[in-house]
Amino acid sequence: MDALLLVGLFVILFAVVTVLKAVRIVPQARAANVERLGRYHRTLKPGLNFVIPYIDRVYPKLDLREQVVSFRPQPVITEDNLVVEIDTVLYFQITDPRAAAYEIANYIQGVEQLTVTTLRNVVGSMDLEKTLTSRDTINSQLRGVLDEATGKWGLRVNRVEIKAIDPPKTIKDAMEKQMRAERDKRAAILNAEGQRQSQILTAEGDKQSRILRAEGQRTAAILEAEGQSRAIDQVFQAVHRNDPDPKLLAYQYLQVLPQLAQGSGNTFWVIPSEVTSALQGVSRAFTEALPQSAATREEIPESTAAEEEAAKAAEAAAEAVADAQDAESPNGPRQLTQGVEEPSAFPDLERGRKESER
Repeated sequence: MDALLLVGLFVILFAVVTVLKAVRIVPQARAANVERLGRYHRTLKPGLNFVIPYIDRVYPKLDLREQVVSFRPQPVITEDNLVVEIDTVLYFQITDPRAAAYEIANYIQGVEQLTVTTLRNVVGSMDLEKTLTSRDTINSQLRGVLDEATGKWGLRVNRVEIKAIDPPKTIKDAMEKQMRAERDKRAAILNAEGQRQSQILTAEGDKQSRILRAEGQRTAAILEAEGQSRAIDQVFQAVHRNDPDPKLLAYQYLQVLPQLAQGSGNTFWVIPSEVTSALQGVSRAFTEALPQSAATREEIPESTAAEEEAAKAAEAAAEAVADAQDAESPNGPRQLTQGVEEPSAFPDLERGRKESER
């Protein structure tokens, strides 16, 4: 009984183990290769799968999702014989589990070595400056070569990214000095351009201000000349319209004479020879009776007030002569004698005086 019981338990245990080995569950985005009697038989799909225990051998599952592998920095020599350290990142995906398992022993190592060799071929045809500025070109060339080479391995290379390019320390120091010199150069150029622009704008402003000031002065001079011209024209028309006689001009001439001697810097004063003639004309103007019309002669008799005004005018003329004689004294300003004939400064007044003597 005990032996039969042990045999029964063994049979039951063997059956359970056999069932468990026959049933295989594969997760999503996974795949497993099956060998039957040492030969590739099939690939298990995601889900519930059945195999023949003890005859079929199931290999470890392969991940069909996109994988990221970062390789350690690799020394690469550029065209100008500089050694740079390049760190790369590879994005790939298994498309054929059978090829990935049987075409290459270790596809990760194979992709790494292929990336290094391809990277050396691509970077070896570039100088350092082009290498630092052509990452996209390097990435595209690496991807093309790797995708073509890894196709038979059941892999698809999606992207190859260069994470870092590290030149030697001496080259870094030289590049920093070069960049600093370039920045200083640009700063000096910008400063010079700013000063140049400032000087140009200042000169333009001075030019515009001078032009506007000159235009204002020109306009003011033109307006002032037009005003003086109109004033002279109106005075000239008023004089000719009122038709003044030589006696009035002689009286105005005597009124201007005291103003000529009032200047603080006058040390030499010339008395023209027309002063006596002007005095005589004024005296005759106030002593002689003005012509009157018949109506005025009948209605308005000569009054005593006219005689008084004539006497006051004669006294004023005598005082003007006395002032002129005082100016002739040795202590006073230098003066020309009355008998010296000087060219008349008032030709119209001289002409009026001659006509009145006639």
